[in-house]
Amino acid sequence: MTSTIGVEEEFLLVDRAGVTAPLAAEVLARCAGPLPGGMTAQPELRETQLELATGVCADAAELRAQLVIGRHALAMAAAETGARLIAAGVPVQGSARHDPSADPRFGRVDQLYGEIATDYEACGCHVHVAVPDKDTAVAVVNHVARWLPTLLALSVNSPIYHGRDRGYGSWRIVQQSRFPGSGIAPWCADHDHWQQEVARLVDSGVLVDEKQTFWFARPSPRFPTVEFRIADTAPTVADAMVQALLSRALAHVALAQLERGVEAQPLRAAPAAVWTASRYGMDGPAVDPLLGKQVPAAVMVTALLDHVREALADAGDLDEVLMLLRDRSTGATRQRLVAAAGPAAVLRLLTVGDRDAR
Repeated sequence: MTSTIGVEEEFLLVDRAGVTAPLAAEVLARCAGPLPGGMTAQPELRETQLELATGVCADAAELRAQLVIGRHALAMAAAETGARLIAAGVPVQGSARHDPSADPRFGRVDQLYGEIATDYEACGCHVHVAVPDKDTAVAVVNHVARWLPTLLALSVNSPIYHGRDRGYGSWRIVQQSRFPGSGIAPWCADHDHWQQEVARLVDSGVLVDEKQTFWFARPSPRFPTVEFRIADTAPTVADAMVQALLSRALAHVALAQLERGVEAQPLRAAPAAVWTASRYGMDGPAVDPLLGKQVPAAVMVTALLDHVREALADAGDLDEVLMLLRDRSTGATRQRLVAAAGPAAVLRLLTVGDRDAR
């Protein structure tokens, strides 16, 4: 049986100069009526950000259609305010001054973390894959951990921050690493163990509440899903589909392994693998976190595809994923290719618009 799937995409709002603009409330107010298919648009940590969440989708075609419709609706609403909707992991050109959040929970985040939160406008692409229960969700998180850096390497889309290439494919991950508990989650035996790990961080005063963890995959605190959270915001719908379909296939392989009684293997080099993926994306080496050795990034992608090939085929997703990955550069590489033409060219590349219907 193929699991249902959903995607949450975070976007930035920018003005004509490319500086982030605190217009989320206005944009959300202009979204005419409820979005179809259970989709929602909602605020994020900063008023310069907003999030599009699809409904629960049964297959790739339904998910793709919702992403296209949702992106179009948000882009049109942004245009009505004079802003542009940008699909990038961090602000490319500059940031507006941020006032303290009016949302009580976001206000507690600002108070706890200080300036690492108040200047944090990072945007990611989160994929939810349905699982039977909470204990299974934890076991799936254990199993998929090896492949999270490879998902990051494929998704890097934040090399340019405030007008300067920072030398990393994902500057978003660098920014996120400043928060306590960032990275690949610790191995947990079951959901009770997971809750104990989260509670320890809350009791230590480094998380606002049990819903706030920075780990790159987790049992969702709201839905009966495993939530993959390592990818930068996807520049196009096609890039989001790569993350979604690979994530679902990884969950399916994990479920099959659990049925056979196969336990997740401990990782030897998880931090090194995450750092290397954020630094180089697909344009350099990778680190296999299980083996603890450096390999070409393409080798890890090939290993990932071999690992999930049968699951992709069973879901009818194999041909689409192979097509999307064939000769497809990362968002970071695309940004750098047009950067010589100036910041306006980068912003045009990242502006959500009609290209997302293709």
